[in-house]
Amino acid sequence: MEMKVIAIMRPSGYIAESVKLATSMGFSTIAAPMIDVMDKNDHDFKGFFDRIMGGDSDYVIFTSANGVEFTLLKLKDPDEFIERLNETKVVAIGPRTKDALLKNGIHVSMMPESYSSAGLVEAMCKIEGATIEIARSSHGAPELVRGLLEKGAVVYETQVYQIISPRDERHEALMKRALSGDVDIFAFTSTMMVRNFMALANDMGVKDDIIRILNEKMVAAIGKPTRDTLIGYGVDVDIMPEKYTFKDMLQECKKKDC
Repeated sequence: MEMKVIAIMRPSGYIAESVKLATSMGFSTIAAPMIDVMDKNDHDFKGFFDRIMGGDSDYVIFTSANGVEFTLLKLKDPDEFIERLNETKVVAIGPRTKDALLKNGIHVSMMPESYSSAGLVEAMCKIEGATIEIARSSHGAPELVRGLLEKGAVVYETQVYQIISPRDERHEALMKRALSGDVDIFAFTSTMMVRNFMALANDMGVKDDIIRILNEKMVAAIGKPTRDTLIGYGVDVDIMPEKYTFKDMLQECKKKDC
């Protein structure tokens, strides 16, 4: 059986392991990070730090491993902060986030079964009046804050890193291979990835052609917001794994292809 070519567009830090995983599962790959991450100095960070150090926070939510790493990188004395953090209820969205927390000596009190903002809101009960901190990217889904506020929590959101749109020769190469029909599966793992992919296609003057090609090929999306963003561009989504991990996405693509 001919190997299917999958487009992997995750951040640079995940590309190598993602390619290795996809290759081990029998896919051929073309990789170009449609999003990347960098540190962000949010003026709200001092309040976030002070509330945790003062024991004023009940829950601290980390939505990604990047959120964990960029939070700790900002601290002169992470050990004392971690000690205070462990006096709160730390929540992780997804196993990768949980692993990043545990690796740094941070206890994880909760990880929702559904690795999404909606899944977390549903899982968090009896939080009326609770003070909840969220450390995440500059493009976090608004559903999380809104859902927690509706349950009566006091919510503080701190942006500890930002998502950027890289551009280099890899992106043009990916787009050209897509246009020539060489890519069988397009794997989208975030709404920003979709938007940046479409922005690149638009800048190259091929957006309509790319949307047509996507609808002729297999499109996979992690999470409802990513799926809905694709649908908003007129793209049909073939696969959305029940568990929001890249490995589960690949497994579903493999099943669909069989």
